[in-house]
Amino acid sequence: MQTILNSPIFTGTQINYYFVCHRKLWLFSHRLEMEHLSDIVYIGKLIGEESYNRENKEIIIDEKIKIDFVGSNGVIHEIKKSNSVEVAHEFQLLYYIFYLKQKGIKRIIGEINYPKLRQKKRILLTQEREKELKEIFRKMNDIIDNAVPPEIKSKKSICRKCSYFELCYI
Repeated sequence: MQTILNSPIFTGTQINYYFVCHRKLWLFSHRLEMEHLSDIVYIGKLIGEESYNRENKEIIIDEKIKIDFVGSNGVIHEIKKSNSVEVAHEFQLLYYIFYLKQKGIKRIIGEINYPKLRQKKRILLTQEREKELKEIFRKMNDIIDNAVPPEIKSKKSICRKCSYFELCYI
């Protein structure tokens, strides 16, 4: 496990997958990447590209962190297609804020943008959320360090649209 100031280095996608599906997290973390085959992922990328045209997009930090854009007011933004897995979106953005804080950048505010819904949500990293993140890091490492992927618990409606569907159900 790599660390930065005693914190694991994950990608935002891994943080997101922790909340969506532990099996998906394991598969992705073991380099079974299926997103390039997903129409839903492609649509999400198009929405991100077409929205907020004046912003400098996809800011990459240390090859692991990919921030959708930083607004002129210094707020970091994450663009999402829908709010169906909002907690995953929140913690992905909290992770980015936490990561930047570990790099010495303080008082960062995040915002999740749902352009199709015309909604946005402000995200702040509190001490309580930071503590939650550190516990999530520990749990993620436990999942990723297993020799085999987690068992399939039950098929959810979100599974049908997942780029990993065939690895789980066919």
